[in-house]
Amino acid sequence: MNPELMTRYPAIADLAARARTRIPFFAWEYLDSGTGLDQGAQRNRDAMANVMLTPQFMKGFIKPDLSTELFGQRYNLPFGVAPVGLTGLMWPGAEKILARTAAKYRIPYGLSTVATETPETIGPIAEGMGWFQLYPPKDPGIRRDILSRAKESGFTTLMVTADTPANSRRERQRRAEVSVPPSQTFRTYFRAAIRPHWSIATLSHGMPRFRTMEKYANSTDIAQIGLYMTENMGSLDWDYLEQVRAEWDGALMLKGIMHPDDARQAVKAGVDGVHVSNHGARQFDGGPAAIEALPAIVQAVGGDSRIVFDSGVRGGLDIIRALALGADFVLLGRAFMYAVAALAERGGDHAVDLLVADMESNMVNLGCRNLAELRERLS
Repeated sequence: MNPELMTRYPAIADLAARARTRIPFFAWEYLDSGTGLDQGAQRNRDAMANVMLTPQFMKGFIKPDLSTELFGQRYNLPFGVAPVGLTGLMWPGAEKILARTAAKYRIPYGLSTVATETPETIGPIAEGMGWFQLYPPKDPGIRRDILSRAKESGFTTLMVTADTPANSRRERQRRAEVSVPPSQTFRTYFRAAIRPHWSIATLSHGMPRFRTMEKYANSTDIAQIGLYMTENMGSLDWDYLEQVRAEWDGALMLKGIMHPDDARQAVKAGVDGVHVSNHGARQFDGGPAAIEALPAIVQAVGGDSRIVFDSGVRGGLDIIRALALGADFVLLGRAFMYAVAALAERGGDHAVDLLVADMESNMVNLGCRNLAELRERLS
């Protein structure tokens, strides 16, 4: 733990504020925005804040045990890094920074199909902590090849993404002229020029590229690859998921589940985990908060599947809230990206230290020695 950083940036909100001053406006809008009027993103935060827990005292000295087991793997902490697409736009080299953090603290790092580094690069850095997020290719041969690459690179868990059946409009991003690649206009150059830390880092690393998909698009041009993915990445159905189940012999999660019926069907299809998420409210602005959907899904699967949660998590207390409502594990996407954009190489480690300190403080105040006791504190 870095005492200086803990004093200057004691909360994820402080890292977000710092990040906003260090990365160009178009990169910030890509990271921070939802879709529509951003009401879904605010709903995630408001609903999370409404989850109350009641402390119990007179417990004596407490040193909370934050370790947990998931899919046969022991993790030091009950949270990890969610997969984020186009990561290098928000901070060059972010995947490597966060994979190193994951290896150091023994927590999962999720690499997206549309991240800006390949599984071959990130898998060894993550040292067995890698999870791979699959956006489903229409071509089963490409799908099998991507799965093979992930497995051979050391990724242990596959996250199949259900919650992006179509491109969302993301109006804030349109207004900010977010594009792939970044548009070559005076305004874009100006926005980059006034963020010299980001610009220097980008010049050092090179412009972001969808490196995992370059092999299949037969191109390194990010615009061409973006078009290729639009044309060749399909929506999921249950038959597709069962094919993936047959092809992947590791732990398998279905990501983006918000309805109990989908959770039940996923269990029937053979998943090991149901990932409750509304994609950080980046796809649909009119749905319930993810934390509101969690209890019904926990009840629906009845212990037949592990439950992973994300969306609207901004601190250790939010992790506690999700665990208390029945999640087995929690992922954070924006929070870790805020940290890396704010502090570069130091960001991943500081985010973990900050979240651990927040969890430990709140668990002691709740009178909880371990994660299982959190469910007893729901108000």
